[in-house]
Amino acid sequence: MRRLIIEEPYSRPAQWSPAVAWFALVVTVLSALLIRSGRIDYQSGFIALGLGLAMATIAVGLSLIAFVRIWQEGRRGLGSAIKGLVLAALVLGYPAFLGLKAVMLPAINDVSTDTDDPPAFSRSRVALDARDGRTPPDVSPEKREWQREAYVQIAPLSLDIPPEDAFPLVRKAAENLGWQIIEAVPPGGRTGVGRLEAVDRTLVLKIPNDITVRIRPRVDGTRIDIRSASRMGHHDLGANATRIRAFLEEASNLALAVK
Repeated sequence: MRRLIIEEPYSRPAQWSPAVAWFALVVTVLSALLIRSGRIDYQSGFIALGLGLAMATIAVGLSLIAFVRIWQEGRRGLGSAIKGLVLAALVLGYPAFLGLKAVMLPAINDVSTDTDDPPAFSRSRVALDARDGRTPPDVSPEKREWQREAYVQIAPLSLDIPPEDAFPLVRKAAENLGWQIIEAVPPGGRTGVGRLEAVDRTLVLKIPNDITVRIRPRVDGTRIDIRSASRMGHHDLGANATRIRAFLEEASNLALAVK
């Protein structure tokens, strides 16, 4: 006598979750590679990235629905639901981390060691060409106050060496950090002020950020101020402050090494 074995039905959300998650992962990775290589404009690239993140969110929702149905109705597909959730987490993990930083840090995209008199960006033809004709706008007093409250450690660098000796250290620090130097004017002239203009790109998407460094003489040496501004977006997620801290540390180490 044959026994009739009735298998529990397979959860359809569990079936769809890994497929949607794989699609989200592929779209996200391809979008990031296209943006990084410059083969797609930023607007289109970020739209594609947004699509990938949206699909990953849908995959998470499908997995959660599958978990509920598996628990309540005894359906099969737990492994597929878990797989979809893990793949979606790979896509959403880093954006979620950035979202947390956006909540915790002030919504600014321009940071300077001198909030009262920030270094001005060069308007020379070379500098404007490197910045695609863009000059970072002035920052409101309100946002400068936000910076002072959030980044109390961002301050000018004072060196007990003359500006003409400090300038090579500034340039070397920029080179060591991998910045693209677009203009460098040694200290001199009537004011004795020198400057350096550079572009730094983000690690993952290679998005450009504009930097200017000002070297001014002091009675006891040199004062160095740096300003870093994001070319895109209204929130830098702390990247400009991190960039400035890296530069100040590198320049300080170089100054100590030559003593």
